[in-house]
Amino acid sequence: MVTRTDYFKLHFIVFLWGFSGILGKLVSIPAYEMVLYRTLLSAIGIAMVMFFVNETFRVSSKQFVTLTLIGFIVAIHWLAFFESARISNVSVSLVGFATNSLWTALLDPLFNRTSIKKFELILGLVVIFGLYIIFSFNFQYPLGLLVGVLAGFTSALFSIFNARMVRNVPAFTISLYEMMGAFIFLTLLLPIYKMSWASNQTLQLLPGIMDWVYMIILSGACSVYAYTTAVELMKKVSVFLIQLTLNLEPVYGIIMAVIIFGAEEKMGLNFYVGTLIILSAVASYPFLKRKYDRQFTV
Repeated sequence: MVTRTDYFKLHFIVFLWGFSGILGKLVSIPAYEMVLYRTLLSAIGIAMVMFFVNETFRVSSKQFVTLTLIGFIVAIHWLAFFESARISNVSVSLVGFATNSLWTALLDPLFNRTSIKKFELILGLVVIFGLYIIFSFNFQYPLGLLVGVLAGFTSALFSIFNARMVRNVPAFTISLYEMMGAFIFLTLLLPIYKMSWASNQTLQLLPGIMDWVYMIILSGACSVYAYTTAVELMKKVSVFLIQLTLNLEPVYGIIMAVIIFGAEEKMGLNFYVGTLIILSAVASYPFLKRKYDRQFTV
């Protein structure tokens, strides 16, 4: 049974994730190097917590491979999320990420072999319309928004997989091996990254003092605590409810970004109209679900 404490935890970690975009932009090194360090610091932090609370490190070989592969998806998600903020701004990145609940509504039935509801497809068209409104009228950051949508897609993907894994594996154990998988993926991809995206610059693997401060906060609060808590909540809270609540992340994040970064986060009217359409569509989902869940299926 879901308690008030569970809801409080859920909203608190959403607030922390809303702040993660700001922390990511404050770090001076490129997004790739930052995510590489974040995954390493997160794995170390989770392992230390597991050691002190006597949590099990043991998983089967099949579970280890599965968690490592899910970690690859987590790495892509974080890269997309933070790179979106770098090539546009925090607000655009968060709006793209806000499509995560829509992706969950479409992907969850696919993976769990249940019917897709027609009203979910209609909401999907509404979200696409909201994105069209944002892209129209000389929108400055089309690539940033598309990369943000990729962040939303991958967030839905690894959340669906984690909801399955948490039935048999403790949340801390899941988080540890996924962080390790993300770090392994980014390390293996490093030569390709250097030859392609970072071909015109040297790798920045020596962060400054403040970079370390921001990344430690990012890893400790937004990964060790928030990510592990989210996985634990999946035992009692549906994946869609978690993803739906995550749509408050743009609200928290955009407000904080405007306060901290000022003018560079202020967008045109079409951006806020499109954002309102997207958030209205995803927020209406639970009400439509209660009303039409049994009537409209395809």
